[in-house]
Amino acid sequence: MTHSAEVSTTGSALIRARLPRWSLAAIAAAVILVTVVLFVATPMQGLVGSVLVAVLLYVIVQTVASGLVEGRRAATNRLVTSVVVICTCAALLPLVAVLGFTIVKGVKVLNASFLTHTMRGVAEQDPNGGIYHAIIGTLEQVGLAALMAIPFGLLVAIYLVEYSSGRLGRMVSFFVDVMTGLPSIVAGLFIFALWILVLGRSFSGFAGALALAILMLPTVVRSAEEMLKIVPDSLREGSYALGVQKWVTVVRVVLPTALAGIVTGVMLAVARVTGETAPLLLTVFGNPALNFNPFSGAQASLPLFVFSEAGLPNDTAIDRAWAAALVLIVIVLFLNILARLVARFASVRS
Repeated sequence: MTHSAEVSTTGSALIRARLPRWSLAAIAAAVILVTVVLFVATPMQGLVGSVLVAVLLYVIVQTVASGLVEGRRAATNRLVTSVVVICTCAALLPLVAVLGFTIVKGVKVLNASFLTHTMRGVAEQDPNGGIYHAIIGTLEQVGLAALMAIPFGLLVAIYLVEYSSGRLGRMVSFFVDVMTGLPSIVAGLFIFALWILVLGRSFSGFAGALALAILMLPTVVRSAEEMLKIVPDSLREGSYALGVQKWVTVVRVVLPTALAGIVTGVMLAVARVTGETAPLLLTVFGNPALNFNPFSGAQASLPLFVFSEAGLPNDTAIDRAWAAALVLIVIVLFLNILARLVARFASVRS
């Protein structure tokens, strides 16, 4: 009898009181009411300010109530959880706002005619015209930049991880770090000075691709390098034990194992350069007509189209800019999905 009583007492001591589920909703309602009264009775105003005050009051009241009922440890857990949720929402809010605003503004103009016509002979206030020439230009420029930057970046990453040793490897790594923080306008100025002024070439999509490749290269190198580093050494050693040469091990074992991460890094680089405007202003120059040849003559691109249309003083041009921005977002999203599918089906399966 005494033993049962002791067990019952101990079990009840281990069970702590918890706030009922309805209490959090009640706290939120009370906080909203207090915030409304506070903003009505005082000079305070503004939607953003009211939201911040309400969130702060909710966190404080919830933490105090939890401390009184559940104890210090549970109150600390609720406080940290609330802070993490608030920070996550604050980080996602700009992304959601930009996407939502772009979709609302861009859908008004987006149609089949807008995607299949150019701006050749179209006046600023004319609602006709489209971005077909800009889509072709962007795809060609980003594609050429990827063809130049991705293979070279992968070779540099393989060298740094598998072969480098000593001063040369440290020097290459240093220059990659320097290029990571290179402003995009500097890359455009470099290509403008070298390709156009010194070599006497004309504005072209290829010149823009050269500038974009410079911007892509450090991202590809660093992402691929980190993915290659996390490949277990046991895989390499097992391949060497079977008598396989090192370069075959890198191509047939190391690269397929790290493929998913490498593709993710490559798509980050592609997404970064797809929306670049400053290098293209100095190298591509823009063109209202369609130019399929990226190696000759000025060419259009979606970032340049958005920049030029947004600067015009009429609503028609601004609406076209929003629609072009939406198409640019969709293209980047499609490329990311496509790359993930490729990585999924090409990765090593156990």
